[in-house]
Amino acid sequence: MSNWKLINKTYLYDGTFDGLLTIIFNCYCDKCFPQKILPESDYIENFLDNIILIKTDYSKSKRIFNGIENNISHKALYNSYYAFLSDNSEKEINILKYVCTGFDQGPKIDNMLTLSYVYKVINMRKRALGECHKLKGLLRFIEVGDNMFYASIHPDNNIIEALGHHFINRLPSQNFIIHDKFRNICFIYNTKEYQIINSSNIKLPEISLKEMHYQELWKMFFKTIAIKERTNPKCQMNYMPKKYWKDLIEIP
Repeated sequence: MSNWKLINKTYLYDGTFDGLLTIIFNCYCDKCFPQKILPESDYIENFLDNIILIKTDYSKSKRIFNGIENNISHKALYNSYYAFLSDNSEKEINILKYVCTGFDQGPKIDNMLTLSYVYKVINMRKRALGECHKLKGLLRFIEVGDNMFYASIHPDNNIIEALGHHFINRLPSQNFIIHDKFRNICFIYNTKEYQIINSSNIKLPEISLKEMHYQELWKMFFKTIAIKERTNPKCQMNYMPKKYWKDLIEIP
């Protein structure tokens, strides 16, 4: 990328992976990259910024998607997507440089860890995947209506779609809602299809009486097996970080 131009512009996009792939397509064709790339919803107006709004073009994003898989590797596509789910504020510019260098270097891009943006993409992917893996085992569904189950989470990374697909595979015949309270979005699955919507646009059903009964039994069991003399909050937080407690039934 030594012959690429750095242009004094800030690209805004719709915050989707397809939107970012559209930017990558434009940048690769023009052999230039902007100073900043930000979701339009996150941008705070600054008169010093030279703004360009990039509209998502699905034909362009599809070409880049297929291009990453065919000309770099499936692993590179995997790295790019999970790095995109990261909460890192500079993820877009690093993914852009990673993918465009990958088109020139091929599959060996992932071994070029001396390039800061490659190192950062790999670490963002690891961080997002690690949190997703934790929540696959920690997420708690509760019954909130007729054959409907609900779980709330507060993840650092935007992993709700990846998490939702995992539970679609695990529970294909079960209606469920996964609610990311941090981002105010819901993953809703009805046994046929799913959608991700703003949670302010839906009314979440009340917890069922049967669920309340089972929760009380679980709390009683949790309290009964605990040994008061061996209570060690510091050790407990090492195994179960406090940020997850708000989504656990047994911890008030």
